[in-house]
Amino acid sequence: MLEIQGLCAGYGKSQVLHGVDLAVAPGEIVAVLGRNGMGKSTLMRALMGIATVMAGRIGLDGRELGEMKTFERVAAGLGYVPQGRMIFGTLSVRENIEVGLASVADKTIPEDVYALFPVLREMADRRGGNLSGGQQQQLAIARALATQPAYLLLDEPTDGIQPSIIQELGRVLRRIRDERGLGILVSEQVLRFALDVADRVVVIENGRLVLEATRAEVDEQKVSSLLAV
Repeated sequence: MLEIQGLCAGYGKSQVLHGVDLAVAPGEIVAVLGRNGMGKSTLMRALMGIATVMAGRIGLDGRELGEMKTFERVAAGLGYVPQGRMIFGTLSVRENIEVGLASVADKTIPEDVYALFPVLREMADRRGGNLSGGQQQQLAIARALATQPAYLLLDEPTDGIQPSIIQELGRVLRRIRDERGLGILVSEQVLRFALDVADRVVVIENGRLVLEATRAEVDEQKVSSLLAV
């Protein structure tokens, strides 16, 4: 279980998150919805040790992550796909995936990574910067999966991706959950994508969780009103 209790986090003296409580079970996809600036990315960065945690605790299968550095959290079982993908444009597809292996003992790219994203095998020697936006997102996910994580964190994975690729991305995330048993936490602004992939939805507003519901219980009209600008 990935457990977040009373999490307060931000940057410098600026607090963004205010007492966030959230848990993600193995094999569960949880979508964190919210408008820009509400704290979605800060939540992801706090989990990875990038944003400053001011109070609260983060636990991963009974282990406290609070004092761990980012690479230690990866080794402990967190995989992270940042907003904007952050692939290395001058490195090949294969080299980008291998970068993700730096924090784990096995330096071999898992075969099932290429099984999930066959296009990456075909383009293994192509520079990452020459891939389309959707292919770069697949590469960023593959890089995170190469570490064999127990939990996958994705920060706005549909940002800048065309609709046909978004649909395929949802299918892949469900396949990852089903085949690997991963817990997945995904931040999003696109309600339709979240409802397509998530088992549970939460909404964050001004750094606080203001709504939580299972997929079957979601009031789409209410959630849409919270996401409206």
